[in-house]
Amino acid sequence: MEARPQYVGVDLHRRRSVIVRKNHAGELLETVQIDNDPLSLAGVLAAAGEHPEVVLEATYGWYWAADVLAGAGGSVHLAHPLGNNWGNRRVKNDERDATDLVDLLRLGRLAEAYIAPPALRELRELVRHRAKLVALRSGLKAQVHAVLAKEGVAVAVKDLFGVAGRVLIAEADLAPAYKDRICSLLGLIDHFDAEIDCFAEQVEVALADDAGYRAIQQIPGVGPVLAAVFVAEIGDVSRFGGPAQLASWAGLTPRHRESDTHVSRGHITKQGSRLVRWAAVEAVGRQRGATPVATLSHRVADRRGRPIGRVAGARKLLTLVYYGLRDGEIRCLAKTG
Repeated sequence: MEARPQYVGVDLHRRRSVIVRKNHAGELLETVQIDNDPLSLAGVLAAAGEHPEVVLEATYGWYWAADVLAGAGGSVHLAHPLGNNWGNRRVKNDERDATDLVDLLRLGRLAEAYIAPPALRELRELVRHRAKLVALRSGLKAQVHAVLAKEGVAVAVKDLFGVAGRVLIAEADLAPAYKDRICSLLGLIDHFDAEIDCFAEQVEVALADDAGYRAIQQIPGVGPVLAAVFVAEIGDVSRFGGPAQLASWAGLTPRHRESDTHVSRGHITKQGSRLVRWAAVEAVGRQRGATPVATLSHRVADRRGRPIGRVAGARKLLTLVYYGLRDGEIRCLAKTG
């Protein structure tokens, strides 16, 4: 008779981790605490035999642990922190957390998160870092506007950081402290521009041969930057049953609560990839002309308001993204193009 695999739960922290090991019947075999390093983690897993079922939570810095566990022969499962809520217990400690994880996995009740392969995680790192740089640069630009406002300088140009805007700043009559701050901020903005361009080029190279990346850029409003966000954050689109599941994962579907005859529906959940949700709504705002996405967005906006119209358009756009990533083409756009 073939031996059944053992189950291992890992409560991962920055410096130390608690590991609980059980057999298929739920009998406790071992509880151990280790200092975090690959050799110690692999050594504990070796005691679980061949191909154990291993679970850890999607917590701070889980990448290395998942790779070590998979490399040591474990079948790794990533627990979704929002889907496995045990925060209302009277006693909560690391050993009980690890025990709960292993029991949820053993009983088939574990809410799992997607474990992106290493190559996709590297692409995500590039895309997310570029997005973070853009956000930081936006903060610097806001500071420039604030300093000029303090000195009563009217900004009569569309782009303060273009050629005409730089001339306006250079000719502005500012007190020395304000001028020095402006010069410092402009230098930082120029540095951020260079870094953003550098990471954009790396992303472009990484996705040069990706058919889905090229296909979704056919969608009006989706350029290289937003397309890279969709590819990196969504990953393997076949893990979703259809466009509706993708929209739900992105947090663009309404909250639904139902008990007996009482049904309550609310605002969108916003539980999902914040970058994908932003990219979808941003692409709706970039629509020009009577595109299918814009038409739907405007029709819903006329009845229920602009924000809800934008969300409806974002769900429609994610439908096109789903088929573009799945098939490497968007046939409905090809027919009308």
